[in-house]
Amino acid sequence: MVYVIVLVVLAVVLLVVSAASVKIIRPYQRGLIERLGRYRATVEPGLRVILPFVDRMVRVDMRESVVEVPRQEVITSDNVVVSVYAVVYYEATDPKRLIYNVSDFMTAVTKLAQTNLRNVIGDMELDAALTASEMVNARLRDILDTATDKWGTRVVRVEIQRIDPPQDVVAAMHNQMRAERSRRAVVTEASGEREAAVTRAEGRKEAAILAAEGDKRAAILEAEGLRQSKILEAEGEAEAVRKVFAAIHEGKPTNDLLALKYLETLPAVANGQATKIFLPTEATALLGTLGGMAEMLTTAPKVSSNGSSPHRDTESSSS
Repeated sequence: MVYVIVLVVLAVVLLVVSAASVKIIRPYQRGLIERLGRYRATVEPGLRVILPFVDRMVRVDMRESVVEVPRQEVITSDNVVVSVYAVVYYEATDPKRLIYNVSDFMTAVTKLAQTNLRNVIGDMELDAALTASEMVNARLRDILDTATDKWGTRVVRVEIQRIDPPQDVVAAMHNQMRAERSRRAVVTEASGEREAAVTRAEGRKEAAILAAEGDKRAAILEAEGLRQSKILEAEGEAEAVRKVFAAIHEGKPTNDLLALKYLETLPAVANGQATKIFLPTEATALLGTLGGMAEMLTTAPKVSSNGSSPHRDTESSSS
């Protein structure tokens, strides 16, 4: 019976010693081994065996983690009290410094973020703080990364979740936004009306220019048509005159016929609307023509009372 109890006790002691000496480190962890209170080594993931009751292992999570910064009251440079909410993302780079250089990393980084939030946003006006979140995030990340480097961590990014101004400031901002939108609407409408008026004026100008050019081209075409018609008419008259003169020359007219035509033309000249009648300047030629006509009339054969001419009677008697 005693032997059984001893064996059970030895088995329990062996089990406890084995559990205390065998350690498993996950892939995202690193192990810090301390021997009798002193740092001995940093081990990688896997199965590790240590001396029980002599060595102690501390596991350090190397994954990226997030710290939520509690609400922080900040006074901006234009004396507006705002509530700021932020989060900090970090990852461990040196597990030894993370364990031995800072006692409570979470509290330390939270307080550090709150302090720098007051410093960064306190130097800005409210409008700039609300619209320049990317710049605030970058400045906070640089400050926190530099400050936490000695703690064996790297600040990946800092995000401002929201900034809450007081209710009266929010109402004033809403009123300002509505007024600005109304102003933009009025400016846009006025600009549209101006552009429409300019467009209509340009349209009327172009229409007037096109109408004037059309009238000009019409007048030019009409004048060209009249000119062509007059040229054709003159050419027709000239052709008619040429034909008349050609016919006259082919008929070989005598001076008597020309004088007779001249006398026939005089009544038409006298019946005109003109108050003056122009006669040929060569009076001798006119007198000669009239003399020729008179001679023609005096030498013309006289008609007998029985209707026959003397010349015909002479020919009959001789026969």
